[in-house]
Amino acid sequence: MKLFIQKYLAACARKVIAREKPAVIAVTGSVGKSSTKEAIAAVLRAKFSVRASTGNLNTEFGLPLAVLGFEKPTSSFGWLRATLAASGAAREKDFPKMLVLEMGADHPGDIARLCDIAPPNIGVVTAVGESHMEFFGSIENISKEKRVVLERLGRDGVAVLNRDDENVWAMHAKTKAKIVSYGFHSDADVRAHDELSYVCAEDTECGMHFKVSANGATVPMYIPGMLGRQAISAALAAIAVGIEKGMNLVEIGDALRGFQGAPGRMRYVPGIKHAMLIDDTYNAAPRSTLAALHVLREVPIGEYKKRFAVLGDMLELGDASEQGHVQVGREAAACADVLVFVGGGMVAAEKAARAAGASEEQVFHFSTNDEAGRFVQERMHQGDIVLVKGSRGMHMEQIVKELMAEPLSAAMLLVGGKEEWAR
Repeated sequence: MKLFIQKYLAACARKVIAREKPAVIAVTGSVGKSSTKEAIAAVLRAKFSVRASTGNLNTEFGLPLAVLGFEKPTSSFGWLRATLAASGAAREKDFPKMLVLEMGADHPGDIARLCDIAPPNIGVVTAVGESHMEFFGSIENISKEKRVVLERLGRDGVAVLNRDDENVWAMHAKTKAKIVSYGFHSDADVRAHDELSYVCAEDTECGMHFKVSANGATVPMYIPGMLGRQAISAALAAIAVGIEKGMNLVEIGDALRGFQGAPGRMRYVPGIKHAMLIDDTYNAAPRSTLAALHVLREVPIGEYKKRFAVLGDMLELGDASEQGHVQVGREAAACADVLVFVGGGMVAAEKAARAAGASEEQVFHFSTNDEAGRFVQERMHQGDIVLVKGSRGMHMEQIVKELMAEPLSAAMLLVGGKEEWAR
């Protein structure tokens, strides 16, 4: 039955795309897919009718639902209802002119199957990292999987590539499409200047100011509620897509002020005791965790205030697991005043942090989220900043709920959504 539903939904999605011919913007990469998808959708909605994947509808089951405009069903009855409604959705009136679709890959061949359902006109590759390493075996194999999106583009297509990631930039030789690069790199077509500033205050908004140069113009930009270069990278990809669709930098900048990003991706959340939380709990790999730690170190806080790094296990790293946890532990010692590790994998991180000079008073290890959350709640004070991050399977969002000023808003602000927080 599961295979039948999958094939039927895919067939309906292919049918509507073939008939309506929307522009398909496919977003893939090891990290940053969801934020980049949200940024692109925020920009394009200022001028076009747009449908974007919701949540993580980026699989053979999820992508057709995104195309047809459905939420992910949460029960067998829900899947049956979606199947019955699919043919009607395929005849939808006023179908959007643009589809912004996230394409994920857990195993080799996944991207090709998704492109068969929704052939891309624009392909965006965010980064190549260690995510799902146990299924791919090497970074090279992950790169081969991600670049399938670019190989499927025709000569009239556009490949939007992260110039800051050498594995991504190497893909420019593997496509016939027009190449547009983005990043902080001096050679990027859409370039962010290195000077960026964080504007954060207790109980109020937290965001970033930066400048972008493209096509000979330089324009200041602001993103509310998100922190770190990865958020700017997502915005740059969106700017590149917007320019390709005829938008100018000023109107793109205005649109980006409405870009909030997806829950659990370097989102600012007001904390109890007038503290600041950085919620990066959607997932974790060494690369994204190191980036989050650097943001924790860079965000300005008051004198005598503390930086907390609350880190859970990074899963699905295969043979690279111990090395990745060691690297994170070593860097955490340099970025945070208080280190709180959760899970068995973080034993290696704890040892690395101590070896890097972290004292007994700085480093703590817990087996459960409840223990870690209560500990941080007791230790944090007004003006402190707390980063919470871990792989999805660690459910580190439970700690964020423990520490956030308005826990009743968890279903709206945190990963998991209404279903998880209603339990």
